[in-house]
Amino acid sequence: MIVRSLDETNGTDRDVQTENWRSRRVILAKEKVGFSFHETVLYAGTETRMWYANHVELVHCIEGEAELVNEETGESHFITPGTLYLLDGHEHHIIRPKTDFRVLCVFNPPVTGREVHDENGVYPLLTEDGA
Repeated sequence: MIVRSLDETNGTDRDVQTENWRSRRVILAKEKVGFSFHETVLYAGTETRMWYANHVELVHCIEGEAELVNEETGESHFITPGTLYLLDGHEHHIIRPKTDFRVLCVFNPPVTGREVHDENGVYPLLTEDGA
């Protein structure tokens, strides 16, 4: 059994911050449960382009508001608390938070915590053995 609070991740290698967002990775690949779980806050007024070519991501909004744009279709969605989206087709997408946008995210395959978005917004597919 794993019991962990968000506060335990603060200031550790599980607490990843950029100028656009902060992600606290509560469960990672090293826990060997088949997914990773994160609490992420994307900051108001920013724009983040992402494309999870190697992962499926579920995002559940628990606070704030943002525009989600599917770059492939041009379709736009307004995401508010209680709304979730699933990137099951590896969609290129943009997030434009109108307010600080707090979400809970599940990744499959799980991330290790060492991933960094590349120039295309992609996380590489890393494993716990460092590959």
